[in-house]
Amino acid sequence: MTSWRADSFDLLPQSAMERWSNFGKWDQTYFPNVLGIELEEIRRDYARMSMKWRPELNQPQGLVHGGAVATLIDTVVVPAIGSAYEDLRRFATIEMSVRYLDTIRQEDLVAEGWVTKRGRRIVFCEVEVRTASAVKVAVGELIYIVNDLPSES
Repeated sequence: MTSWRADSFDLLPQSAMERWSNFGKWDQTYFPNVLGIELEEIRRDYARMSMKWRPELNQPQGLVHGGAVATLIDTVVVPAIGSAYEDLRRFATIEMSVRYLDTIRQEDLVAEGWVTKRGRRIVFCEVEVRTASAVKVAVGELIYIVNDLPSES
């Protein structure tokens, strides 16, 4: 799927691109892997991810579960936030709101997340989720806290 926002963000330096290009391809399986979330593009303060539809993502009514969509929203901003730092940082969601705009039936999803404001330790983000046919189905607003990794003594 073509991005609808990527061109508004700067390309990453090669070192940052190398660091983030393997996001989601971990040695251990984590929750985003279970849902099938994959990184498609990353730029400074921006990321795009996809989640392929499969029946296990549905709730009993035959619609994609809102929790799967919320996880996609929460995950897509991680590389967008981390892309601005040269060193490793720990960061975590401290607030998240999701607005579901439409139902999803048997269709892949694409999320674009971007940083709207970056403070010293607090980062504000927005996300849009669309179906593969470009229907906007959800939006999210997130606040993250960023900390330096503890130094090793």
